[in-house]
Amino acid sequence: MIPDHADDGLVSQSTLSNRPPEKKVVSAIDRLVHSWQGRATLGLAPSSLMLAYSDWAVHLASSPGKQIELANKAGRKAGRFARYVAQRSVDAKTPPCIDPLPQDHRFTHPAWQGWPFCYYYQAFLLVQQWWHNATTEVDGVSAHHEEATSFSARQLLDVLSPSNYLLTNPEVLQATLRSGGANLARGYLNLLQDQSRSTGHQAPVGAEKYQVGRDVAVTAGRVVFRNRLMELIQYSPTTDTVHADPVLIVPAWIMKYYILDLSPHNSLVRYLVEHGHTVFMISWHNPSQADRDTGMEDYRTLGIEAALDAIDAIVPDRPVHGVGYCLGGTLLSIEAAAMARDDTNRLASLTLFAAQVDFTEPGELGLFIDEGQVSYLEDIMWEQGYLDGKQMAGAFQLLRSNDLIWSRMVRQYLLGEREQLNDLMAWNADTTRLPYRMHAEYLRELFIRNAFGEGKYLAGGRPATPGDIRVPIFAVGTVRDHVAPWHSVYKIIRLVDTEVTFLLTSGGHNAGIVSPPAPDAGSAVHDRRSYQLSTHVEGDRHLDPQTWQEATATRAGSWWPAPPSRWAKS
Repeated sequence: MIPDHADDGLVSQSTLSNRPPEKKVVSAIDRLVHSWQGRATLGLAPSSLMLAYSDWAVHLASSPGKQIELANKAGRKAGRFARYVAQRSVDAKTPPCIDPLPQDHRFTHPAWQGWPFCYYYQAFLLVQQWWHNATTEVDGVSAHHEEATSFSARQLLDVLSPSNYLLTNPEVLQATLRSGGANLARGYLNLLQDQSRSTGHQAPVGAEKYQVGRDVAVTAGRVVFRNRLMELIQYSPTTDTVHADPVLIVPAWIMKYYILDLSPHNSLVRYLVEHGHTVFMISWHNPSQADRDTGMEDYRTLGIEAALDAIDAIVPDRPVHGVGYCLGGTLLSIEAAAMARDDTNRLASLTLFAAQVDFTEPGELGLFIDEGQVSYLEDIMWEQGYLDGKQMAGAFQLLRSNDLIWSRMVRQYLLGEREQLNDLMAWNADTTRLPYRMHAEYLRELFIRNAFGEGKYLAGGRPATPGDIRVPIFAVGTVRDHVAPWHSVYKIIRLVDTEVTFLLTSGGHNAGIVSPPAPDAGSAVHDRRSYQLSTHVEGDRHLDPQTWQEATATRAGSWWPAPPSRWAKS
């Protein structure tokens, strides 16, 4: 793990006690200021953003060729817009001069094609495109700073989108005229209600329909073991024939365990027990300030190792099919590597749901992870002892601000329409916290140093490497994953010397994993879902992700039957 001298925040008592008194005061002041700032910035470090901006601005200022190119692009875009305005003024059927990106649904309503709103959104898209050109492909700017600058510019422009304002959004204006302003009154009440619930730390409106144990997490199970860090739940098969080897599911402690036991029709646990599998699930303790010094090694030993010991006492002498989701999958991979290193393997197979073992390409989430940002987060956590769910949610929402922030605000506060929560959305609002030490170690060791991917991560005081894993691996990636991009999940194929079955499914980090089979083959849900799957064995040539995706056949429906069919053969 991280040496004691690597970060005084992780050993605040021993290290700070050796500092001169004035240094302690200076450090405490800085940390308090950063923690207060973090409440207003959603945990984003202003220093990291300024470094990125400075890198971009200095290199752009010294790149006259790029400046000329941008000036030419601005002139051409202005000309395109002028021609569009002239043609549109005499012909209402004039096609747009620029189309939104496929994932941008802000301007899909037909009213946007009417005058003058067609001019508003066309001008906005042209400006947005120009700023993308301006913040990318500037020679000399580091890749991380380029991504951060482009991301920041996109966030600022999204604030100015004409879809966000009453007088420039035709859909809102139509609703206002049609209802005599009732939509705005409802929206104001929605805003007051949401502010009241947020202040009172209450769940969003509609979440009350999904109570744990009544509406979700209703698969029959019992707690068979507990310690200070987790409870282990056992779910027994409901079939006459039972598979010999049990299944252990390790969810991430960034999420509540019942993500995989939602409503009965959406429950992977229920699906497994109905197919003859004995399932064990870890439910992680939600940490408080008292757990500030709980680290990654605690989660490995008191979590996975303790669970395996408890399972062995209940189902003796049987190997376990280990299933890890997101961060739980990363930790399970570390444990599998440590057991293989020590020749104490107790796994029959390793299944990973949207879990990374190599963090060199973490996707857009990497925008929020660099040395300055991690230090800033450590200062925020230093004061309270943990990182809470709202602070984490802020970063994830920014990655999809169009859908998760602005479009939602327009719907609820301008159109006055309440979003109907489903079980997955209600679960997502049931947030958890991350202890100070664990989160700092996780970000520094895995994201910044990529210690596990490079075989340098210390588990039990000695390095653990993915290359030691020998059990068969089943890895699942999701197409629209902003947390664990599937290209990154796919890297496990070249990091291990064992059989790897890789599956790529439609959907995102959560909805792609919670993808049950439809009740009947002709349903719309069934028709929308698809996946690709292939198995890589020793001796097969390695395919890059794009080539693999193009070469692998697409299958319709849910992917859920695929892993259990392999477990049943063991």
